[in-house]
Amino acid sequence: MPAYFPWTPELSIGIDEIDAQHKLLVDMINRIYIALVNQSPREEATQIFDELVQYTYVHFAVEECLFRITNYPDYDNHKALHDTLKQQVIETRDRFTRGEIGLDLKLMAFLRSWLEDHILGEDKHYATHLLDSGLKATWARSSWVGKIWNSFKS
Repeated sequence: MPAYFPWTPELSIGIDEIDAQHKLLVDMINRIYIALVNQSPREEATQIFDELVQYTYVHFAVEECLFRITNYPDYDNHKALHDTLKQQVIETRDRFTRGEIGLDLKLMAFLRSWLEDHILGEDKHYATHLLDSGLKATWARSSWVGKIWNSFKS
């Protein structure tokens, strides 16, 4: 089955660590879609949704640390966007958990747009600053956050 939300080169910001984290978020959205297609029990989708919320916090914290380390001039605005995005995904997850919204294509469209619009509309803006500040685009080792996160999966 093709992915609902395929990773494309357009989504890359050109920093391997951040791209790897974005790929994990895309993967979680695709896993929610698989739960929809397979008509999986609501509890399964809720578990993946919980994982998406938790990892969103981790990912945004990493970005915000990089912003502080490099004195990113738009830190306050980008952090405010992160806070809004966290609230949106939490509220959506909570509404899903309470049964107020279903696992359907409308929910999937929200999740895809929620992430895709932020990557393409906001995250692309900070990449040049981070690279100009000395952050390497490619690291000698693969994503440390991904390794840690994946070690918790059963």
